[in-house]
Amino acid sequence: MRFEVLILGSSSATPIYGRHPTAQLININEQLYLLDCGEGTQVQLIKYGIRSNRIKHIFISHLHGDHYLGLIGLISSMHLVGRKEELHIYGPPALQEIIDLHFLHSQTVLRYPLLFHPTQDQTGESILENEHILVSSFPLDHRIACTGFRFDEKKRMPTIDRTKTEAIGIPTAYLPLIKRGNDYTASDGTVYRWQELTLPPPIPRSYAYCSDTVMTERYLPFIQGVDLLYHEATFLHDMLNRAVETFHTTARQAGQIATKVQARKLLIGHYSARYKDLKPLLEESKSIFPNTDLALEGNWYNV
Repeated sequence: MRFEVLILGSSSATPIYGRHPTAQLININEQLYLLDCGEGTQVQLIKYGIRSNRIKHIFISHLHGDHYLGLIGLISSMHLVGRKEELHIYGPPALQEIIDLHFLHSQTVLRYPLLFHPTQDQTGESILENEHILVSSFPLDHRIACTGFRFDEKKRMPTIDRTKTEAIGIPTAYLPLIKRGNDYTASDGTVYRWQELTLPPPIPRSYAYCSDTVMTERYLPFIQGVDLLYHEATFLHDMLNRAVETFHTTARQAGQIATKVQARKLLIGHYSARYKDLKPLLEESKSIFPNTDLALEGNWYNV
C-alpha cells in the first residue's frame, strides 16, 4: 500500500529562491490528504500533476499566513471546476470565521459541502479515522495556537500464502475468511489453522508533521517512534536566539528531537529566506541524526 509524502512548499514566511510557503500532500492508498496550504499551493498541485478534487481532507496547523493563505483560492477553484463531493477541513476554530467571511463578502455559495472540524492546541486528540489510517493532532509550541498532525497506518490483515492454499486446493472464495482468522477444514476432515495459511502483514507505518514550533518536551510523546518525522528547521544553530525569539527550531535541534523520539527518518523544512544554499542545514541536522533529508519541492518521500 502506498504511503508517501509530496513536498509542495518548503519555505518559511515568504516564497523565495523558487521555494513556496508550506504545503504537503500525503498519498495513502490513493487517498490524498493536504497538510497546510500556503500561498501558491494550487499552482504547485497543477505543476506536479495532482487533481485538487481528489483531495478530501485538508489539515491547517495554524493561522500564520504562510500556512493557510492558499486555502481560500484552492476552495474557490474546486468550486469553479464543479466539485460535488464534500471537503473536510481541520484547523483552528477561527479559520471557519475567515472562510465564512470571505465567501460572505464575495457572495459565493459553494457547489459542494464544506465541513469544518475545529482543532484544539491543548492536548492530543484523534480527528479522523477510516479503513486505512488514524489521524491525530497534538499541541506544538509556537507564537500562536498551533498543532502538529500524525498519520498512523492501521494494522492490515495477514497475506494469504498462495503456495500453501493452492497446494491444499482451498477455494478462492474462502480466502477472505482465512485472512479474517478462520481455519479451513478440508473434505477429508483435516483442519488447517489460519496462521499456517497466511504470512504476517507489513508493520504499520507512521508519519508526523511538526510545522512551526520552538523545541520543548511538550509534544515529544505524540511523535514517539514515528517512521518518518517532518520537523521544521528554520535556522542554523548559530541563530538559536532568533529561533527562540520567533518560536522556531534550528536544524541541530530537529536532529536532537528525531533522536529523542527514536524516529526512523527525519525530513527538515520551513527554511528561512536567509538560506539560499540548504546544504549547511542538512549537514547540521545530520551531525546529530544521520538519517536526515531535506524536504525538497516536487520530491516524493516514502514513509
